[in-house]
Amino acid sequence: MKKFIYLISPNKINNNFYNSLKKVLSSKKVQYFQLRIKNQKKKKIIQISKKIIKITKFYNVKFIINDNHNLVKEIDADGCHLGQSDGNILKIRKRIKNKVIGVTCHNSKRLAKKAKAIGASYVAFGSFYKSKLKPNAKKANTKILSWAKKKINLPIVAIGGINNKNYKNLIKQGANYIALSSFIWDNPKLKPDKAIKVFI
Repeated sequence: MKKFIYLISPNKINNNFYNSLKKVLSSKKVQYFQLRIKNQKKKKIIQISKKIIKITKFYNVKFIINDNHNLVKEIDADGCHLGQSDGNILKIRKRIKNKVIGVTCHNSKRLAKKAKAIGASYVAFGSFYKSKLKPNAKKANTKILSWAKKKINLPIVAIGGINNKNYKNLIKQGANYIALSSFIWDNPKLKPDKAIKVFI
């Protein structure tokens, strides 16, 4: 089965989360898991990461930490995801060697070309739809996906408000991975293990 989901954590991690994560990853549809928690102390992030990494390793899923490239080596993550203001990729690349570095490129061809030139492992575009996770995110047009597929030659992640009704179009346009968060963790109708099953 092809892994085509880039799973992003909920912002708050409770004790039930780890069990839910095991069930979701057992679907074998997830390639990357990104830990994205804001306003937490470093010690707490390390503590949570160490628990999650045991699970992601077991299911052969890459563990990506959001923003905190300084923690990649400390927690033995597979890599980090960087926004446009999260530091100099070239310097970060030297520090974390051949680990994964993903870069947010919004809806910009210029940022995608730059990311490729300085050694990004994948590029992320979005937000394609209204997102609960980032309500004020810049909007992206699906045409950027087909452009990137032809010109960038790196894995492409589509982000923002993706659900079971709109994901197929993003893959058709050129996305290799769809980023999911709210639909999986905050779904009013489906538990996480059932929510992941609707993506085929």
